[in-house]
Amino acid sequence: MKRFLYLPLALLILSSCKSDRKDAQEQFRERQQAILERDGQEEEDRVTAADTVVKEAEKEGAAEASKGPDATAGDKVVGVKDGDTVVLLRNGEEVTVRLYGVDTPEKNQAYGQRAKQYTSDLVFGKSVRLIVNNKDRYGRTVGTIILPDGRNLNEELIRNGYAWHYKEYSKDQNLANAEVDARRYKRGLWQDSNPIAPWDFRKNQRTGNASANTANAPVPAGATKRTVYICNSTSSAVYHYDSTCHVLKRCKDEVIKTTEAAAIREHGRRADKTCTPKV
Repeated sequence: MKRFLYLPLALLILSSCKSDRKDAQEQFRERQQAILERDGQEEEDRVTAADTVVKEAEKEGAAEASKGPDATAGDKVVGVKDGDTVVLLRNGEEVTVRLYGVDTPEKNQAYGQRAKQYTSDLVFGKSVRLIVNNKDRYGRTVGTIILPDGRNLNEELIRNGYAWHYKEYSKDQNLANAEVDARRYKRGLWQDSNPIAPWDFRKNQRTGNASANTANAPVPAGATKRTVYICNSTSSAVYHYDSTCHVLKRCKDEVIKTTEAAAIREHGRRADKTCTPKV
């Protein structure tokens, strides 16, 4: 009889234990789900933060790329001698630079002062980049000037009608095209009906001076018999005693053999001091 009295109580205890275990399992699953959701959110936050860093870096890189050439890097222009010759301050020293492939009008020639002013407006007091080509016989550095905004000063001078393409010393097609463009649209000096190239202007001046001042110019002893060599170029103003002189070898025109007296009186030349004279 007692056995039957304990049976309902056992069933009640068993049912209560099952209910407690079920509740415990449910609570465990809820805790696990909460942990998973928290970890997932943290991972998502980390990914979002990483993406943000990458995007910011990409933006900064794009901004730097859009700036073009560094406007502060390079050499500072501290002087403008004329349209095609400037002075740079490089490593604490002044360097005279002759623009490659460019010949602007002389100072006492039409557009000479305008060319100088144009160059000064673009570069004076600014930091530019120099691309060195070589050195000329006067020891000047010959090269191309890149402006702070990335433009090429050599091309800008020619394109805007303030200079000729100096074909005797340059075969640069970009400079040649710039002159064609300036001529077509009659920019700058091309507005004149018959502009005179600087090399012709210099030659005319030398010829005039020679006829007026050098016909009876004094010559060194033995000059009527001494052989010298001259480069038949409008840009040359000297004669050479030595035909193997490295300066004379750069002559792209005919080399004329004559007497020293004729070089002085007929061609208006002076002795070259670069190579040792054979006298």
